[in-house]
Amino acid sequence: MPDNFSNIVAVALSDYTTPKVVEDKNKGWVNYGADNDYFQYLIDNYNNSPTNNAIINGMIELIYGGGLDGKNKARKPDEYAMLKNIFSDEDVRRIVTDLKLMGNAASIITVKEGKVKKAEHWPVETLRAEIADDNGDINHYYYHPDWCNADLNSNPEKIKAFRPDVGDGQYISYIKPYRSGFFYYSPVDYQGCLPYCEVETEVANYHINNIINGFAPSILINFNDGKPEAKVQREIEQKIKSKWGGSSNAGKAIIAFNNDKEQAATLESIPVSDAHSQYQFIADESMKKIMVGHRVTSPMLLGVKDNTGLGNNADELKTASMLFEATVINPFRLIVLKLVDQVLAFNDSSLDVYFKSLDPFKEESRTEETQLSAQMPEATDDQLDDAANMLIESGEEIDEDEWEEVLVKDLIEGEDGDEDEFLKNLNDLQSKLTDLSWAERLARVVSGKPAKTSEQDTSLFKVRYAYAPRTTQSNSRDFCKKMVGAKRVYRKEDIEDAGSLAVNPGLGKGGADTYSIWLYKGGARCHHFWQRLVYIRKNNKKISVNEARRMINALEPSERKDARMETNDKRVATRPIDMPNEGFVKKR
Repeated sequence: MPDNFSNIVAVALSDYTTPKVVEDKNKGWVNYGADNDYFQYLIDNYNNSPTNNAIINGMIELIYGGGLDGKNKARKPDEYAMLKNIFSDEDVRRIVTDLKLMGNAASIITVKEGKVKKAEHWPVETLRAEIADDNGDINHYYYHPDWCNADLNSNPEKIKAFRPDVGDGQYISYIKPYRSGFFYYSPVDYQGCLPYCEVETEVANYHINNIINGFAPSILINFNDGKPEAKVQREIEQKIKSKWGGSSNAGKAIIAFNNDKEQAATLESIPVSDAHSQYQFIADESMKKIMVGHRVTSPMLLGVKDNTGLGNNADELKTASMLFEATVINPFRLIVLKLVDQVLAFNDSSLDVYFKSLDPFKEESRTEETQLSAQMPEATDDQLDDAANMLIESGEEIDEDEWEEVLVKDLIEGEDGDEDEFLKNLNDLQSKLTDLSWAERLARVVSGKPAKTSEQDTSLFKVRYAYAPRTTQSNSRDFCKKMVGAKRVYRKEDIEDAGSLAVNPGLGKGGADTYSIWLYKGGARCHHFWQRLVYIRKNNKKISVNEARRMINALEPSERKDARMETNDKRVATRPIDMPNEGFVKKR
């Protein structure tokens, strides 16, 4: 065998092994990943794979949507304010980001005086679960900023897990979906496409390095006058590279030092057939597999355009959007809402919380709202001042020696089927308390007191309305501040009469100069509504206050079938901000 063969070296090319998702319980905490770096592996694939990055960003926006909101917030304004104070919009967005990107999320819960005061985002990659106790409960989570370099000598901080019975302090609430075979952590929902995320990363790295290095060596420089010393060779190489190297010159030189021309180096290339087609196939295949891994029904929903043609058909795209939200987006929301409900339940709150959706197919209604806003400016304080003064003058300060409040009703559209059922309840109860004829039972005027009575009053009960919620903000309209500050209650008739004044010129229905304060309160985008209050006459010799209160609240709608009293428009107890077009009335 020739001696030259001894100079042939076999180069071992690198191989690929899929990173393992393992839960390693070799310490007081449970590692995640073979090297306890799986969260970092997910972050790297998010940063380096363009398709993966775009899909995750788009899904985070869809999951978060318009943020948290309460379906019954008008009826429970204090609980809604508590929700917004505990969960800031930024913290919720970060929790959603971790849940989608890393399959797990965490919140640091602050409990003070027996109530949750704050629920803030905690970076989930900095946490590791404590080994569960004999009951299968995880009692603590360990914190360390860099788990790849953590060991027993690092003394990671232990933080207690949040429980329904905890006392004052700070606790970790850890949320994740169920995944078969995993207890402490949950793999991401796109686990199957992670190798293709790495393929995208490596293809990008290959191309960028090709560009930086001039695509391929394009010149061979031979020095045939003998081999200089190694130091001299390095100096010559550096000068040539500084002059011709780099992507802007699209060239990289191979330098050879030979004893003479006959021993000059030769350069042979191994061409790759259809290299551009091969790389295009790999890029396209990676994009498709990543979208499949994320269960994307249409890439257009996330700002990714492919060649499927689905985006050209509006009906198909709308169907894809509905399917995607129902099967992919909403399950993520439910996981976050479970955390929210757990926190609110700790505070004895029953607010019905949901995520407001981003619907790209409501462009027509959004355009109409924009046009309405442009056509119809908000009411000014001066225009509403006369109406406020009129109402306050006609308002009542309830004589507590004569009347006792027995019912406060915050009515929401759709509540119990008919938002005005309790008015019928009053009449039904009235019929149970007297043996008079039906005509006399339905008498709506308080006997012997003709002044300040309402058509909704009965001989025992007085019905009034308060401007609610009884709070204002610094940027609230003066009308709302006056109404809340007056601390009075009003008859339905007085509120309707206030709407006859020429407030909001041209903003009423059909372009009229008046609009209904009874229905629209302080005007478009107002955050107040009319709250119904019911009082019973004390010492009426028919029923005690406590018994009346118990009976009113105990009666079911089915027991009110014989009632004959009128019902109010649903808009009376609805905040204009929650109405269609935020309370704007379109001009005709």
